[in-house]
Amino acid sequence: MLHNLIWNPSPEIFRIGGFALRYYSVAFMIAFLLSYVVMRYVFDREGKDRALLDRLLVYVVVGTIIGARLGHCLFYEWDYFRYHLTEIVLPFRWENGRFLWTGYQGLASHGGAVGILAAVALFARRYGVSLLWLLDRLSIVVPLAGAFVRIGNFFNAEIIGKPSSLPWAVVFAREDGQPRHPAQLYEALCYMVIFGLLIFLYKKSKLVQKPGFLFGLFLILVFGARFIIEFLKENQESFENGYLLNMGQLLSLPLIAAGIYFLRYYHDKHAKR
Repeated sequence: MLHNLIWNPSPEIFRIGGFALRYYSVAFMIAFLLSYVVMRYVFDREGKDRALLDRLLVYVVVGTIIGARLGHCLFYEWDYFRYHLTEIVLPFRWENGRFLWTGYQGLASHGGAVGILAAVALFARRYGVSLLWLLDRLSIVVPLAGAFVRIGNFFNAEIIGKPSSLPWAVVFAREDGQPRHPAQLYEALCYMVIFGLLIFLYKKSKLVQKPGFLFGLFLILVFGARFIIEFLKENQESFENGYLLNMGQLLSLPLIAAGIYFLRYYHDKHAKR
């Protein structure tokens, strides 16, 4: 007889005074490291200067963190952060007269996507690189990074799934002791599959020569998967309980629509000019 996994690890790897290294932070760093390795392969394959990639990395990291942080604070917890504006940008706070390192606890993937778009647009303009060429190539690695971020969420026992009787359901001991869908792992697995598909198409398919193809496919697959998996998740904030669709699904819809546009119409429209 199968027993549900009881999941109750500490989210902290170690703590020194007010500073703690968390599994989520390590997962975030691994996400950027692996993305850089794959992008280096792409740049080498296409004869691009690696120094340009190093500059791009800085833009993407900054854009991801700023966008993801603002996305969470504005869309999910604005009722709190409107009265604690400094906590949006500072990874620490003073509590009961002492310094407390908090890190950025609260990052939204949709905000991160917008932050990356803005950062890449600024980079493309400054260095004279095709924006759509960059978006097509970055689309390969973003699902890979997203998979590790969701693994970090699993270690944090956050973004949990709804109760489930399935044999692989997980009991998040810090929550309520109920077996639940490991929705974070569902999402991580989907993103890894999408990464595998996109890197395969990049290497083997002539479709990648069509500007916007990889970017459009990425938007449809990633945010389509996110939209579906949200049905298996608990709402992150109480205000979502009265909605037909939760915030994650509502924010996914315009990105899926943009993906359809780039996949189906963008190239044909510009080819006629």
